[in-house]
Amino acid sequence: MAIITPNFNFAGRCEEAFVLYQKAFDAKVGCLLRYSDANKSDWDKKLTPEQENYIYHAELFIGDQRIMMCDNMDVNFVKSTALSLTVTFDTKDEVKQAYEVLQEGSETIYQMQSTTYSSCMVVFIDKFGFRWGLMTEQTDR
Repeated sequence: MAIITPNFNFAGRCEEAFVLYQKAFDAKVGCLLRYSDANKSDWDKKLTPEQENYIYHAELFIGDQRIMMCDNMDVNFVKSTALSLTVTFDTKDEVKQAYEVLQEGSETIYQMQSTTYSSCMVVFIDKFGFRWGLMTEQTDR
């Protein structure tokens, strides 16, 4: 069976995002490895002491969903809104709480509102350039 796992790539800010997402989603840590923890044969370039402290591989669990994260130094990142991650909560208070944590430095696409399908939803690009949708999957809580 194939499993799709979102993988977030950063250019030196993975730890900041890891802590923020953990707080926003009450996420559980699966693992956190720094480049200094990894086998040096996994990459072919010399790392600065700062880069050795970057995140080599990290996993968070938002509910039962695993996301992976890392600092990748081989690609220039470009913000894209073509793909987003949607996190569904039980209540609008949970949506508001998560958005309150994530909204600093973000760009709101759709303001927080109730809709035909959700008692509370908001769509935004966080300060790291990732597009998120936070919502309930019902209209009364």
